[in-house]
Amino acid sequence: MKLIKLAFRISLKFTALVLVFIQISCTPQKNNNLITIASNGKIDSLDPAQANKLLAIQLISALGDTLYRVDSNGSLEPRLAKEAPKVSKDGLEISITLRENIFFHDGTPFDSNSMAFSIKRFKDIGTLNYIINDRIIDVETPEKYLLVIKLSRPSSSIKGLLTSINLTPVSPVSYSQYQDKFLNKNLIGTGPYKLIKYSPERISIQPFEKYWDEKPNNSGINYISFNTSTSLYSAIKTGQVDVLLSNSIEDGHRLALNKSSKKGLLIEGKGPAMQIGYIAFRTNSKLLNKKEVRKAISYSLDRKLISKQVSYGLRDPLRSIIPPILQINSTPQWPKYSPEIAKELFKEAGYCKNKILSIPLTFRSNVPSDKLLALTWQEQIKRDLADCFEISLNGVESTTVYKQLSQGIHEAVILEWTGDYPDPYAYLSPLLDCKKIKNESCEQGEALIGGTFWGNIDLQESLNKSELLVGEERLKELRKAEAIAANGLPVIPVWILNPRAWVQTNLTKPEFDGSGRLRIEKISLNNE
Repeated sequence: MKLIKLAFRISLKFTALVLVFIQISCTPQKNNNLITIASNGKIDSLDPAQANKLLAIQLISALGDTLYRVDSNGSLEPRLAKEAPKVSKDGLEISITLRENIFFHDGTPFDSNSMAFSIKRFKDIGTLNYIINDRIIDVETPEKYLLVIKLSRPSSSIKGLLTSINLTPVSPVSYSQYQDKFLNKNLIGTGPYKLIKYSPERISIQPFEKYWDEKPNNSGINYISFNTSTSLYSAIKTGQVDVLLSNSIEDGHRLALNKSSKKGLLIEGKGPAMQIGYIAFRTNSKLLNKKEVRKAISYSLDRKLISKQVSYGLRDPLRSIIPPILQINSTPQWPKYSPEIAKELFKEAGYCKNKILSIPLTFRSNVPSDKLLALTWQEQIKRDLADCFEISLNGVESTTVYKQLSQGIHEAVILEWTGDYPDPYAYLSPLLDCKKIKNESCEQGEALIGGTFWGNIDLQESLNKSELLVGEERLKELRKAEAIAANGLPVIPVWILNPRAWVQTNLTKPEFDGSGRLRIEKISLNNE
């Protein structure tokens, strides 16, 4: 019997060794000459005209440049542009002088024609071309290094738009066959790195020897995709990777890495909080078409509890759809948690008297924080308002959720948003803009695409008016627009999240720009 037990233990140990060997052999191996960055999710396209995911935008920012960039202080910094944009007196023309002696990765010189080619290409086929909308009617090139953008109407937010990664110029030579279609597996830009190898799970980039500005502080980057938060956490803890990006990692792992950095085992860098989490209501449904009901629900949300339970306090509660760093409004405008007020409003709407409002809440099943948020809110509602209100949970993969929003399938859905450029307008307009409104119902516009179907004429007029203003007057008008939205409640803001990155202790501290993107080119070994 003892011999049988001994043989069994030996067999178990042998099996464990085999499993470890298989795991090691199947895991992407580091190239010691390159810095390895890991994150969750595949990069399906590197085309600036198509990219809309944070990972793709992160890589594109290393392979290309934009006309302007927002620095860590929030100021507009000329990049491919030589100086600040000049706006005509009537506000309908923007003149931009470009830098000279800049080359694309294929050797093509960068000039006004290549910039115009890229803007027009994005305007024609861009996935997010609504950010241009009908504002840009033409792009002219009167001189080799002078770009003139013609507007249909004055637009104070256009300067922020010029920092958008979607307007990254691409070589008109290499993209001559891709004027009306996407080039997914390559990017021929002017950036500090050029692409060496591409697959959705693994991308290699190396410094571009003819780069016009400061050269990268490292010899190149290997980007590796992992499927789970656990594998990401293990990879950075064991030293398999050099850098870990925080997107899509579970909050428990984020907390553990934060603690490791405080102990000196890792180095953490934190960027400006730009990503908001919110709940969108289908305001044209029978359950949610009354503002009083949406208002009652908004008072039922305990943001502080949810932040503590779900993110261990790493996500800040938010009662605005504008990131605080943009300083549009120091006073939160959305209702504050109050179960007492919520119950009174539910009673006024005809509930709580042997009648319970039951709302299905959709969460993205592949986003761990969504499910935890939904579960925590569900239990909190049971504690506070069980005789008036309840939610049932419905997990759906995120790609499917986004496709279904405009179809009106989801009564309430947990979503997140990061502005295409750091400006209040880039948050208000994509979530609330509506071009055709009938009885506070949106029939055409971003509100329909975003699944709220909510439209308000006063809000639309306020957004349009803000485009004619600058400085404090503009911010005042945008505050007014947000106040209208906070009263109408097509969405409920929940929290805001800082981007983070963790690196091994032999690397320099991660730096972020004003748009929340990691400055990959700044990463280097401490002894370099």
